[in-house]
Amino acid sequence: MTATGAVDGARLGTTLMHEHVFINLLREYRGTGLIQDLPLMRSELDRYREAGGVTLVDVTSAELTWGASPDPGGVYGARPPASAEHTRAPDNVAALHELSVATGVRIVLGTGHYRDPYLAYDDFDRKSVDAISELLVRDLVEGFAGTRIRAGLIGEVGSDQWFISAREERNLRASARASRRTNAVISTHAARWPVGRRQLDLLLEEGVSPGRVIIGHCDTVNIPEYHLDLARSGCYVQFDTIRPGAEFALNTRVSHIVSLIRAGFIDSILLSHDVCGRDHLHAYGGGGFDYISRHFTKRLAQAGVDAGELDHILIENPRRALSGEAG
Repeated sequence: MTATGAVDGARLGTTLMHEHVFINLLREYRGTGLIQDLPLMRSELDRYREAGGVTLVDVTSAELTWGASPDPGGVYGARPPASAEHTRAPDNVAALHELSVATGVRIVLGTGHYRDPYLAYDDFDRKSVDAISELLVRDLVEGFAGTRIRAGLIGEVGSDQWFISAREERNLRASARASRRTNAVISTHAARWPVGRRQLDLLLEEGVSPGRVIIGHCDTVNIPEYHLDLARSGCYVQFDTIRPGAEFALNTRVSHIVSLIRAGFIDSILLSHDVCGRDHLHAYGGGGFDYISRHFTKRLAQAGVDAGELDHILIENPRRALSGEAG
């Protein structure tokens, strides 16, 4: 399911599984955390398409979309109190639809709530898990409020630190129940610490198939045994902060990916950039959405990953994850 409607999985092509087109991260990044320029993002997506990109998954959670898209109707700057009632802002959804039509890039929209400290405390304390889940199901089955555009996955949802807080637990359980009802894949935020294992265990406890879980930001956790454990469990292991920069960081990511391939887990690997700040865009000196296609794949090839393996990771694995085939 994309911003412009349902698409046969065979037509998804090269797919980035964890990106943000419009986003409001000013709470943490005052200088670079707001992306809401439609012409700018059209240019960035054009570059991705020209590099062979076909599909992009926008996992911008509810709390990150308000005030993060073009504002012809005076919505920009308005940030209603985050609550489980709000998923994506309608103007955010409309802008993504417009960009997809203009650029030809297929955009898959995520639904869900982010992590502490973004979660609305009173709301998550008082609402039941099932009530929170019901709104996610609505987005997946009927469309985001005020639109007819449907979500194509759940995420990103996750954990702020090395543990799962009480509100994050409720959020993950709500996501799990929505996934079970719709077969939507869940994409998590599990940065810096190996908290993805705890996330996976919780989701499995709720009855979610491991093939419907993507543990995100695995490349920010430099523990090969952690990646291998997740892969053996049957979930997707996502290396999604691949950006130009320090040679050590890039070489480490190559090493982790190659190790999983040679261990027999090529089916588990997903790649992306997690573009989430202006400094990640070409216009501000970053690698944009095409860095993997133009540059990182060359590093993988130099490390012995052949063209068929690259296509498997960039085309086949995303197709299975988004279509539900792996679940």
